[in-house]
Amino acid sequence: MARNITQRALRNDSGEIMRALDAGESFIVTRNGVPAAELRPIERRRFVATSTVCKSVASLARIEARRFFADITRHLDQRLRHV
Repeated sequence: MARNITQRALRNDSGEIMRALDAGESFIVTRNGVPAAELRPIERRRFVATSTVCKSVASLARIEARRFFADITRHLDQRLRHV
Protein backbone atom coordinates (compact mmCIF):
# COMPACT_ATOMS: atom_id res chain seq x y z
CA MET A 1 0.00 0.00 0.00
CA ALA A 2 1.32 3.42 -0.95
CA ARG A 3 2.27 5.87 1.76
CA ASN A 4 1.10 9.48 1.43
CA ILE A 5 3.79 12.15 1.47
CA THR A 6 3.60 15.87 0.85
CA GLN A 7 5.31 17.73 -1.95
CA ARG A 8 7.51 19.36 0.70
CA ALA A 9 8.51 15.96 2.16
CA LEU A 10 9.44 14.80 -1.34
CA ARG A 11 11.72 17.80 -1.74
CA ASN A 12 13.23 17.71 1.76
CA ASP A 13 13.53 13.93 2.23
CA SER A 14 14.33 12.82 -1.30
CA GLY A 15 17.27 10.62 -0.25
CA GLU A 16 15.17 8.71 2.29
CA ILE A 17 12.34 8.37 -0.22
CA MET A 18 14.69 7.04 -2.92
CA ARG A 19 16.03 4.42 -0.48
CA ALA A 20 12.45 3.40 0.33
CA LEU A 21 11.70 3.13 -3.40
CA ASP A 22 14.77 0.90 -3.78
CA ALA A 23 13.30 -1.27 -1.02
CA GLY A 24 10.02 -1.58 -2.96
CA GLU A 25 7.88 1.03 -1.21
CA SER A 26 5.40 3.22 -3.14
CA PHE A 27 4.23 6.77 -2.42
CA ILE A 28 1.34 9.09 -3.25
CA VAL A 29 2.57 12.67 -3.38
CA THR A 30 0.03 15.26 -2.28
CA ARG A 31 -0.10 18.97 -3.01
CA ASN A 32 -2.31 21.01 -0.68
CA GLY A 33 -3.79 17.74 0.58
CA VAL A 34 -4.80 16.56 -2.90
CA PRO A 35 -3.10 13.52 -4.50
CA ALA A 36 -0.92 14.77 -7.36
CA ALA A 37 1.38 11.91 -8.30
CA GLU A 38 2.34 8.34 -7.60
CA LEU A 39 5.93 7.24 -7.07
CA ARG A 40 6.64 3.55 -7.36
CA PRO A 41 9.66 1.42 -8.13
CA ILE A 42 10.15 0.37 -11.73
CA GLU A 43 9.78 -3.36 -12.18
CA ARG A 44 13.18 -4.75 -12.92
CA ARG A 45 13.48 -7.19 -15.79
CA ARG A 46 14.54 -10.62 -14.69
CA PHE A 47 17.11 -12.49 -16.70
CA VAL A 48 16.10 -15.97 -17.77
CA ALA A 49 18.70 -18.16 -19.42
CA THR A 50 17.99 -19.24 -23.00
CA SER A 51 18.35 -22.88 -22.00
CA THR A 52 15.61 -22.47 -19.37
CA VAL A 53 13.25 -20.88 -21.89
CA CYS A 54 13.94 -23.64 -24.44
CA LYS A 55 13.21 -26.35 -21.87
CA SER A 56 9.96 -24.65 -20.88
CA VAL A 57 8.81 -24.21 -24.47
CA ALA A 58 9.68 -27.81 -25.32
CA SER A 59 7.25 -29.04 -22.67
CA LEU A 60 4.28 -27.03 -24.03
CA ALA A 61 1.52 -28.71 -25.97
CA ARG A 62 1.77 -28.35 -29.73
CA ILE A 63 -0.88 -26.27 -31.46
CA GLU A 64 -2.27 -26.37 -34.97
CA ALA A 65 -1.62 -22.95 -36.46
CA ARG A 66 -4.68 -22.98 -38.73
CA ARG A 67 -7.02 -23.88 -35.85
CA PHE A 68 -5.35 -21.36 -33.53
CA PHE A 69 -5.82 -18.44 -35.95
CA ALA A 70 -9.38 -19.52 -36.76
CA ASP A 71 -10.21 -19.42 -33.04
CA ILE A 72 -8.70 -15.96 -32.69
CA THR A 73 -10.55 -14.67 -35.75
CA ARG A 74 -13.84 -16.09 -34.48
CA HIS A 75 -13.31 -14.46 -31.07
CA LEU A 76 -12.43 -11.07 -32.58
CA ASP A 77 -15.43 -11.22 -34.93
CA GLN A 78 -17.73 -11.79 -31.93
CA ARG A 79 -16.26 -8.86 -30.04
CA LEU A 80 -16.55 -6.52 -33.03
CA ARG A 81 -20.22 -7.40 -33.49
CA HIS A 82 -20.96 -6.18 -29.94
CA VAL A 83 -19.30 -2.78 -30.41
